[in-house]
Amino acid sequence: MPLITSNLWDATATESFAGASLTGDVAAEVAIIGGGFTGCSAALHLAEAGFAVRLLEAATVGYGGSGRNVGLVNAGLWLPPDDVEARLGASAGRRLNAAFAAGPAFVFSLIDRLAIACDATRAGTLHCAHSRAGFAGLQERFRQQRQRGAPVELLDAAATARLTGARTLHGALLDHRAGTIQPQSYARGLARAAAAAGAHIHQRSAVARITRQDSRWRLACDHGSVTARSLLIAVNAYGMPGPADLRPEHTPIQYFQVATPPLPDDALAAILPERHGAWDTATVMSSFRLDRDGRLVLGGIGSFDAFGATAHRSWAARKLRALFPQLGTLPFEHAWCGRIAMTSDRLPRIQRVGPDAFSIFGYNGRGIAPGTVMGKAFADYVASGDESAFPLAPVDRYRSAFAGTAGVVYEMGATAFHLVDGR
Repeated sequence: MPLITSNLWDATATESFAGASLTGDVAAEVAIIGGGFTGCSAALHLAEAGFAVRLLEAATVGYGGSGRNVGLVNAGLWLPPDDVEARLGASAGRRLNAAFAAGPAFVFSLIDRLAIACDATRAGTLHCAHSRAGFAGLQERFRQQRQRGAPVELLDAAATARLTGARTLHGALLDHRAGTIQPQSYARGLARAAAAAGAHIHQRSAVARITRQDSRWRLACDHGSVTARSLLIAVNAYGMPGPADLRPEHTPIQYFQVATPPLPDDALAAILPERHGAWDTATVMSSFRLDRDGRLVLGGIGSFDAFGATAHRSWAARKLRALFPQLGTLPFEHAWCGRIAMTSDRLPRIQRVGPDAFSIFGYNGRGIAPGTVMGKAFADYVASGDESAFPLAPVDRYRSAFAGTAGVVYEMGATAFHLVDGR
């Protein structure tokens, strides 16, 4: 039976947003391309600061990676904090680590202040060891995080089994700063709040051309244009037309998710009983969490739209049985994919694309808190004119080695892994 593609987050979103397409030629102080976490956060904070803002989204708010997210609001980056400081230098690395460590608190404060109905749960997240070597890696992450005063716990296999219901894991790192959300509702809630503050958010308004005229940026769409002094490109892994130097260079990685029907009460008493979100230490990583209705959501690297779709689907069924044999065989009611923007060094980038214009991208699978923080930072930059408002120094150009082919290599590797894992 073919796997039906249906995004659970679209189907269960509580927040809604309606934004008309752009028509006519308009002027603004700031133009934003992309209606995900970064773009909507920037629009919100700019509008609250009194700036005239126009956001252009090619599809609908949250259509891209934001609305296809796992929904784990994690602190920090994918890289351990020592690695961040080694790659950026001690001072710059500490600054970025601190900004993103505070990211979940910032996200949850916005959810509370703006009354965003996105099923927010601040139970923490579990980084689970899939092997003994994976647990050794978590021990090192624990040491680094505790050295920085982070509220984290290193759990043994028994404690991990109690919090996950899975008995095949070797331990976990519990981060109390983190939690889970319904990501599509969060994106729409940010857009709704931004519009209420005065931002104009235009859906189904794809940018066809970007030009520079008379010290201002002009963004042309099919039925109108926006002229603005400042520009933010926030498309991340979802590309856009225009000159090559305006496009973020990264490796697009596909990540799929499947969701079961709501689990019965007896299963929910044992599987993620405190509603932690979880992911593992495997190179071809996977994730699992519950939604508000008790559906088990399982994710992994790969695409249902590529040659490995059958392997990914079969792996998902085996993985579910391996983690939670007590569930027996369950169908998947929802299945969807999203794209992650990966950089070669696993660090995000802020790229200058011209006067008062930046492209922010490369969250490497950590889009919720970093994207929200980066959007606010761009608003602070516009207000001050000072690039130190960003938690990471902008660069004039970023090039990602083998960006054009690495995504195919990742898909091939994930397919090969999913063909044999758990058999």
